[in-house]
Amino acid sequence: MYFNILSFMNNKFLSISRQAILSTVCLMVLCGFIFPYLMTGLAKVLFPAQASGSLIKYQGKTIGAEYVGQEFTKDYFMWSRPSAYHYNVYVEKADGSKVYNDGSDFAGLSSGSNNYAPTNPALVERVKNDMQKFLIANPHLSAVDIPTDLLTASGSGLDPHISPESATVQIPRIAAASGLSKAQVEKIVAENTDEKVLGVFGERVVNVLKVNAAIAEKLQVK
Repeated sequence: MYFNILSFMNNKFLSISRQAILSTVCLMVLCGFIFPYLMTGLAKVLFPAQASGSLIKYQGKTIGAEYVGQEFTKDYFMWSRPSAYHYNVYVEKADGSKVYNDGSDFAGLSSGSNNYAPTNPALVERVKNDMQKFLIANPHLSAVDIPTDLLTASGSGLDPHISPESATVQIPRIAAASGLSKAQVEKIVAENTDEKVLGVFGERVVNVLKVNAAIAEKLQVK
């Protein structure tokens, strides 16, 4: 009697174990392979550009992605919002060390913000320096004319957009530095401005990389 019960329990355990293992393998194959590949295939057919990363090309080369911001410092280009990680743009020195464009040490590929409080001395100093730099490059402006998003970093640190107001205040500088007319730059900005979704949701924004790609095309920048 005892051995019959033990044998029954062993058989039951093995049966349940087989079912559990089979279910795990089936779900792993279904959810880990079949479903992702199916969705990726459908996405590439229905939304080929988006499924490939919404890449932006210039002169046949990929220069970035539509929804990942970049840092620009040339006066003839549109400037992005500040980024705690400088959009991961760095310069490699002869000794192999890496630094951001402002000379600070490269912190490695990352995203995010410093989450400083409004009264944090480091934040106050950074905003003050950015404001001074922006006013030097845009002498037609005063401090009160600088839109807030040009002095504040986004939560991701990789925001590809700025407000239309932030784009507009930069147009005189871009026109003067590039040799393009203000009308030409305004047209480029307008063509790369995203409207509110369904006219209601979100805000109007300007894609900085797409604007700069269009400017580079006009100037035939290599």
